[in-house]
Order: sequence, then structure tokens, then C-alpha cells
Amino acid sequence: MPFTSIPHSLAWPVGRRKPLTAVRGISGCAFAGLALAGAFTISAHAAGYPDKSIVMVVPYSAGGPTDVVARLLAVPMGQSLGQTVVVENTVGAGGTIAPARVARARPDGYTILIHHMGMATAPALYKKLPYDPLKDFEYIGQVLDVPMTLLSRKEFPASTFPELLDHVKKHQDSVTMAHAGTGAVSQLCSLLFMNQVGVKLTTVPYKGAGPAMNDLMGGQVDLLCDQTTQTVPVIQDGKRAKVFGVTTPRRLASLPAIPTLDEQGLKGFDVKVWHGMYAPKGTPREVVEKLNKALNAALVDDNVKKRIAELSSDLVSPDKATPESLRTHLAAEVDRWGR
Repeated sequence: MPFTSIPHSLAWPVGRRKPLTAVRGISGCAFAGLALAGAFTISAHAAGYPDKSIVMVVPYSAGGPTDVVARLLAVPMGQSLGQTVVVENTVGAGGTIAPARVARARPDGYTILIHHMGMATAPALYKKLPYDPLKDFEYIGQVLDVPMTLLSRKEFPASTFPELLDHVKKHQDSVTMAHAGTGAVSQLCSLLFMNQVGVKLTTVPYKGAGPAMNDLMGGQVDLLCDQTTQTVPVIQDGKRAKVFGVTTPRRLASLPAIPTLDEQGLKGFDVKVWHGMYAPKGTPREVVEKLNKALNAALVDDNVKKRIAELSSDLVSPDKATPESLRTHLAAEVDRWGR
């Protein structure tokens, strides 16, 4: 570009070196312009959002509890948004790879995350996380609460909870307990169970609850504590596993004959799983509002309500299915598990 085309205010006499501050000033203006252009582009896209399919990232394997919930919500959310919501399973590292992927994604609403309470426990379990749950996301809303059940393989020697306690205390060195990976709720439930019973079993980590359940039913591992979204069909089938109790203080409507662990002697045993939905930090407010509206529409969908009830889970009330509620709840849970 000819020198004469530079604005007069930025010109500098020929033959004299420009001060570094002037060069930096021009560069700063250029970067500021690029940033404003980027912000304008995202804002412009927000007005017509969505105009293509949306990816809902799940931190665990296909067939696992969180995956089941995601696929139930994807259809009615897609209908509300007028675009397909595609569920993608990004597994590994105890459920931390998926949040890292979403945190780095373009903040335009086309990549979102559904995750359970692992979002709150990860900071206490990992020294270095590639994301900050409280700083790197926009919050769409809470989704549902899920109880858990304690299962064994079908051929396990014990058939009642007292027999189970007796067996694990006498044979703790040879009893295996599966879980969905470090930081997964199934691992936390396992640790709480072992702590209250006073045993140290051999734990077997998997890349998700689906593979863990498959190996339990196949007889490769002895025990598994997992969410009702995955375990209720197996329990009702009655042919592939044994059930010893429910992890919440009250019995489940879909499994009224199954006693709680609390009433069977593990006083105060209470583990349930909450789920939330997130978008990358910087996602426009209008886009988050549209996603929140679609989430709320899915939570009152007749098929979703029917299936969630069959899986002994509880969809949250409208006052919890909000960005503000999820933000507050996550912060409290991060503090709780950190301590």
C-alpha cells in the first residue's frame, strides 16, 4: 500500500524510524478489528440460529446412563429447534475429554455438552484439568436426577444383602467391582459402599458404564453400582444380574420390592446423579435462550416423561431447568465434593 494512503494521523516522516509504540498501536487496532469482526459474525449467526445440525457431546460410551438420557432428549430438542440434534460419544479420562472438547469448541451453539455430577467432582479428582467447570461454559439448565442400584453378576454366590456383606468381608481380596472410569459416579458409589462396609475390593475401571454392565452380565466382574437409567431394564428382566438395593433413602416406584441400602443397614447411604447441559463460554445469550427453551420443551415431552419414569428417574422442575439454577448448583457441588 503506498505511504500516502496511510491516514494522516498515523503518518511518519520518510527516513525516520517509526516508534515501536506506533507499530504496536496499529497492530492493536488490527487485532481489535478482528475481534470485533468475529464477535459480529457470531452475533449475526445467533439471529438465524440454528441453521444446521447440533452436536450434543456425551462423556461416556453409547448405551450408558448419560447416553440414554441424551438420546431421549435429542429428538424433542431437535423438533423444537427445527434441526437434528446428533449425539456423539467422546469417551475417556474419566469423562474429562468431552468437556475439554466442548470448552474449546466455537461458541456458536452447535456443540453442546450433557454431563452428570462428574462436572463437579473432576476438580477434586484431577490436579490439572484442561478446563474449568465454573469458568469455561455457559449454562443451559439442569435436566434430571437419577438414583442408583447395587448389582452383581447372576452367578454371584450371595443372593441377599446380608449374604453379600458376609461374602465381601470374607473374600474381599477376590471380589471385583466395576465402574465407568475414574471420577464416574459409579466409582464414587463404589468407594462409598466399600467405606461404609469396611472392605477394600478390587475395582475394575471401564471407558463407560455400558461396557461395565456388559461385563457384569457376562460374568467377568462381580459387582457394579450404577444408575437406574441403565439398570432398571436389567433388573426387571431378572435373568442377567442380581440386585441388592437402591442407593437413595426411599424405594423406587418402578422397583417397589427392592429395599434401599439405608434400610438394610448402611445408614445414611444416599447417592443420586444429577445431570446438566452446557455450551462453550461466550455462546451468545440469544442462542443459550433458544437451547434452554428447547430443553424445557423436551422435559415436558410425553415420551420423555414416560421413559424417564420407567427408568425410575426424576426430571427437574421448570425452576431448575434454567441457566441460573445450574450455575448455582454446580458451584455448590464443586465446593461440596472438593471438601
